[in-house]
Amino acid sequence: MRVPGENPSPTHTSLRSAAHRLRLDRQASHWLQKIDPLLTLGEVRARVVGILPETSEVTSFVLRPNGHWRGHRAGQHTLLEVEIDGVRHQRPFTIASPPHGDTLVLTVKRIDGGKVTNHLHDGLRVGDVVGLSEARGDFVLPDQRPERPLFVTAGSGITPALAMLGELANAGELKGATLVHHARSRTDIIARDRLVRWADAGLELHLFTDDQPGPRGFDADRFAATVPDFDQRETWLCGPPPVMQSARALWALRDALPRLHTERFVAAPAPSAGRSVQVTLRRSGRTLTLDGRGSLLEQLERAGERPAYGCRMGICHTCRCPKVAGTTRDRETGAISTEPRPIRLCVSDARSDIELDL
Repeated sequence: MRVPGENPSPTHTSLRSAAHRLRLDRQASHWLQKIDPLLTLGEVRARVVGILPETSEVTSFVLRPNGHWRGHRAGQHTLLEVEIDGVRHQRPFTIASPPHGDTLVLTVKRIDGGKVTNHLHDGLRVGDVVGLSEARGDFVLPDQRPERPLFVTAGSGITPALAMLGELANAGELKGATLVHHARSRTDIIARDRLVRWADAGLELHLFTDDQPGPRGFDADRFAATVPDFDQRETWLCGPPPVMQSARALWALRDALPRLHTERFVAAPAPSAGRSVQVTLRRSGRTLTLDGRGSLLEQLERAGERPAYGCRMGICHTCRCPKVAGTTRDRETGAISTEPRPIRLCVSDARSDIELDL
C-alpha cells in the first residue's frame, strides 16, 4: 500500500507505464484498422485476393498477408481467424502453396455442419480481411532433401503435399519424387491439372479413385506393387484416419516407421466412454463430476465451463491447460501422464480424479 505523498515504487511506475502503453496500443490499433484492416501493430492479417474452386466441396483461397507475416515452410499450417455473427473463430488450415511470392493459398474442404468451413465457402469474398497466426508445424521437407521423396495422400490430405511438390517444382527437383493420391472420384481430385503438369515435369504420379475398378481407398497390396521400394524412401503421409491407420500398419510390417512422417487432419478417433471422475477447477473453485464421454474439453463444456479452444483436434494448443494432479491419457498418442504438466484438453481424457488450473 502506498502512503499518499510518497514517491511511487519502481514496480508501481512500471506497471502504470505498461498499462498506459497498452491503452495507447489498443487505441492506435483501433484507428489504424478504421483506415485499413491490414494495418495492425503486430497482428498478422491477410486480404483475400482470389477464390478458386477446386472441386464441388473444395475451394482455394488466395491470401495476401500484411508485413507482419514471417513466411512459412512448405507443409506448415496456420490458424485462420474469421468473425462470424460477432464472434471470432480460429481453425487450422495447411498452407497449400510453396513459400515464395507475396501470397499464400489455403485449400479448404467444406465440412458438413462446419461453422467455419461453411462460412468460408458461402460468405468469404475477394477483398475481405482475415486473421492468421504465424506458420507452425514440423510436417515439412528437411533442409537436405531426400533424393526420392514419396508422398501418400488421400482427399484434402493432399494439401501439404501440394506445397512441398510446388517447392520441388520451383527448384526443378521433381524428378525422383512420387505421389500416390486417393480420391473418391476423378472429379474429387484436388489440383488435378497441376498434378498433370508436374507429372510432365518429372513427378511419378499415381492416382487411385473409388469409382474405378479395383479396391477402394488405400490398399496395401496395390500400394506395395505400385511402389515396391516404399520402405527405403522418406515418406510423407496425410489423409483420413482409415488411410493413415492402414498405411502405418504396412510400414510397421516392413519395420520402416522411422521413415514415415505423418500429419493428422482430423481429431483422433474417440475411445469408448470411461468411468466418471471428479475434476477440481483450481481457479473457479468448482468440483465437477464428468461422465467420461468424449474429451475433457467436451465434458467440461457439457458441465457449463467455457475453456478456450481453437482447432479441437490437438493442433493449435489453444486449449492447453496445466494439470495440477491426477492421471490423464493423450488420445492421439496413447501416452499416460501422472505428473503435473500442461495437457491439451481437446485430445485428453481423465483416468482418475484430476485437478486443473482453470
